Amino acid sequence: MADVHSIATRSYNMSRIKGKNTKPEMLVRKYLFAHGFRYTLHSKKLPGKPDIVLPKYRTVIFVHGCFWHGHDGCKYFVVPKTRTDWWLNKISGNIANDTKAIKALKQAGWKVLIVWECKLKQDKLENTLTSILKDLL
Repeated sequence: MADVHSIATRSYNMSRIKGKNTKPEMLVRKYLFAHGFRYTLHSKKLPGKPDIVLPKYRTVIFVHGCFWHGHDGCKYFVVPKTRTDWWLNKISGNIANDTKAIKALKQAGWKVLIVWECKLKQDKLENTLTSILKDLL
């Protein structure tokens, strides 16, 4: 099946996708900051470069996009109809990297929280953010 966009349009669209400071990540960061938590961002010293690092609580938070990290059973994780093999390989690689980083962090004594993009949608936002606070305290 051919792509619905030209190569140039698809390339432009993909170039606009951010890996850091995404809207879901910013929601979590603003909530934590408003509740008095201080953190560092994207620490290259830790496995997987966690999105949010709370050293005082020895906790890291990964804010995962449902598509990019293959959120199983989520309506936002839909396998593309074009270049399916390439995408499945890409996403399974992301999942493998996530698993490896989480294992390394836990072995180093870090608590790991994963927040999925779909859990930050308006109808689930407050419950998700409240549960993050409970996990931290």
